[in-house]
Amino acid sequence: MEKTLVVILLGPPGVGKGSQATKICSQYKLTHISTGDLFRENIKNQTELGKKAQDIMASGALVPDELVLSMLFDRIEKQDCKTGYLLDGFPRTLAQAQSFDKKLKPTDNLIVISLEASDETVVERISGRLSCKTCNRIYHKIVNPPSQEGLCDHCHETLYQRPDDKEEVVKRRLSVYKTQTKPLIDHYKKLNVLKTISGEHSIDKVFEDISIVLASTTGEKV
Repeated sequence: MEKTLVVILLGPPGVGKGSQATKICSQYKLTHISTGDLFRENIKNQTELGKKAQDIMASGALVPDELVLSMLFDRIEKQDCKTGYLLDGFPRTLAQAQSFDKKLKPTDNLIVISLEASDETVVERISGRLSCKTCNRIYHKIVNPPSQEGLCDHCHETLYQRPDDKEEVVKRRLSVYKTQTKPLIDHYKKLNVLKTISGEHSIDKVFEDISIVLASTTGEKV
């Protein structure tokens, strides 16, 4: 019986999950599901779930797991997920992970990839980011600087640092991530589906390491 590949990407902010998610989905023909995008899509389309989420968010409360899971479960039942999908930004809590475990089918082949990097690397990567308000292009002071300091190469608008990219904020985000994620790491270790990969290297090298892990699990050639 052919298995459906289900990939969960874990990792701190700034470790490169977005870049790797794009490459994995392209290579393995997976549907990329971001919980953030899922919320925006439901709210934009004014689905019943979207309306509930919008009301809760407008009141300043956190959207409960039950609603997050309803949106996700509704999404993975769609046709484009039948051949496999990748979850980005989910699960965030142990309760979410346990609920998702129960939803998995016997034909689902779950692989959890945890990208890891030192706090120093993460802080340097994120605090060095510069964004363009007009075209949303992102630069980096060291890795990918603009041709002209402080100006976007594409639209020549002034670049800025997002408030949540400031060093002190990044350190707080890292602390929250570690608190939330440790139970998830332990959970998936027990299930024997966790693969840990260093996110310290170049995008291509990290993807090469991910490909080796996925090939060993799926039987595909690298």
